[in-house]
Amino acid sequence: MLNSQMREMDLRLKAVRRGVRLEWFTVAWMAAEAVLAIGAGVAARSVLLTAFGADSLIELLSGATLLWRLRVESAGGDKTRIESVERRAEWISAALLLLLCAYVLVTSIAGFALGVEPQRSWLGVAVSATAVIVMPWLAARKRAANQTIQSSALRADIAESITCAYLAAVTLAGAAVNAITGLWWIEYVAALLLLRWLVPEALEALAAARGRED
Repeated sequence: MLNSQMREMDLRLKAVRRGVRLEWFTVAWMAAEAVLAIGAGVAARSVLLTAFGADSLIELLSGATLLWRLRVESAGGDKTRIESVERRAEWISAALLLLLCAYVLVTSIAGFALGVEPQRSWLGVAVSATAVIVMPWLAARKRAANQTIQSSALRADIAESITCAYLAAVTLAGAAVNAITGLWWIEYVAALLLLRWLVPEALEALAAARGRED
């Protein structure tokens, strides 16, 4: 029995340390992705690219939050401290997802209504194409670690990584279509379609955070 418990503790510690490494990678990657995507989006007046960059910033904040939470546990923090950090991380992750929903909705509707025509951006195509490859891999690695950790906050962070991958694919399609055909409105339609995935994930993260408080 004792050996079994020690083995479980060892497996959990390894999963937490793996999670810490993944979140360090997330923070570094998202910082670079945010700068490139937002820069390309502003230059091209593209709501879709700018939203992709904003999502990268939110994922950066989420990664930093999860890094904080996992490092507390990897450093041997007591259970009460870990639970407290977990609750804060859950609320932060849920709030960031809701913020992203609002940003995508408002900027997409406003841009379409005002007829803000995004310009071609091959840099945006390149950045989103790279993210299409990297983000699913990152989400899968986090999910594997969380099978042992069982963190609701990390689960929300995984949802944000998957959202980033989806948004990257939508951004790639929208930016590529715009660059090739000049159909600029496709980008707004693509951004709004993202909400079909994003809103349920945000509500689920919020419900998880509220459930822990009950």
